[in-house]
Amino acid sequence: MNMLPVSFPDWKVALANFPLSPATRSAYMQEIITFLKHCKTSRAPATAELAKQFLCLREQATKAPSREALRWFFREGRRQGRRDPQPLNSTGAPAPEIRPAVRLPPSAPRRADVPPPASADLGHTPWEQALIRAMRTRGFLWRTEETYRGWAARFARFIAPRSPYAATGEDVAVFLSALAVQQRASPSTQKQALNALVFLMQEALSRDLGPMDFKRAYPQRRIPTVLSVGEIKLLLAQMDGTTRLMAELAYGSGLRLMELLRLRVHHLDFERRRLQVFGGKGDKDRVTVLPERLLLPLQEQVARLRKLWETDRANNLPGVWLPEGLARKYPKAGDRWEWQWLFPSREAAIDPATGVRRRHHATDSMFQKAILLASRKAGLTKRVTPHVLRHSFATHLLENGTDIRTVQELLGHTSVETTQIYTHVMQKPGLGVRSPLDRA
Repeated sequence: MNMLPVSFPDWKVALANFPLSPATRSAYMQEIITFLKHCKTSRAPATAELAKQFLCLREQATKAPSREALRWFFREGRRQGRRDPQPLNSTGAPAPEIRPAVRLPPSAPRRADVPPPASADLGHTPWEQALIRAMRTRGFLWRTEETYRGWAARFARFIAPRSPYAATGEDVAVFLSALAVQQRASPSTQKQALNALVFLMQEALSRDLGPMDFKRAYPQRRIPTVLSVGEIKLLLAQMDGTTRLMAELAYGSGLRLMELLRLRVHHLDFERRRLQVFGGKGDKDRVTVLPERLLLPLQEQVARLRKLWETDRANNLPGVWLPEGLARKYPKAGDRWEWQWLFPSREAAIDPATGVRRRHHATDSMFQKAILLASRKAGLTKRVTPHVLRHSFATHLLENGTDIRTVQELLGHTSVETTQIYTHVMQKPGLGVRSPLDRA
């Protein structure tokens, strides 16, 4: 008998598309939900052995079509599992998958420690495989997948030796409370863990968590670090080349770090003096100001990129990465000029998601290190990060009399309350209040 658990996160979708009468489909859905609740109560994964026990209890109490519903559930679930390109070996562990090697151009460096592509990393346990399958079915970004897998692994270690298949909403609540009470996690960190674990349990493992009561992380109001105009000039004076242009654009347009790195050629609107940000935080688009002082440097940057793009096309280098939906709709768009990164990396590298060697945008660590080094050379005593440039952009606009609603739109804030925090770090907070010591 097959004792391996069946992971079938999309069974509702499969059942909706299966040729059954509406009455039968409704009965199947009710029986499968009842069985999954039984699995939760038993703190055990969905296996054939547990299904047999469930059927014995169910058929004694009712004449519902439990056997036919569960037969469909296990048959279709295993069929989906067989479509998984990473099979299980006789010991229950994932067997190594044999994939054709990625052919690199002769000029590409060959290293023995190059990690395998993410497409070949399908997890090492049934629950992890179910999580990865659920995330990739929904088209999650690679960074989101890494984050969710990290929280799932921490949760699995927390409840060990039990499996996440046997976890309950109470286990998740205890884990989240421990983050707040013992590890003093911030509200944003706890919220990220909550989102990851709810997705793991409900979407990947089909477990109903129900209401959860846990200790919320104490909301701490932090005022942002802001540089004065003089400090901005000192910082930029210690930088040169492309990194200085990146810092000037981040400050001059109020960009987040990843918004800056993911800029493409067609995001620049020189004629209308504006910068278009696509897929920012929360997958939101917005338009912000393009500094006039940067028009000529940016045009020179675009001219240099044109030569690099022509060289890549001559070397038959694959096009740049595109979001999954665009890549499917426009397969050749990554080769086109307008989609090229505004700040590309110097060398091509292996795409961790696909294993394709292509040119990526500049790395976040490179720019972060450049900002840190420049702040030390400038002798600044504040903790300076790329996001401080965005804080300074908003604060200086408010100090110059810009309407707060305008600043809100330029920053892409959903609520004006988020923008109001910068009123606390303006050079003259309130209505031009002076300290009584200055009047003495």
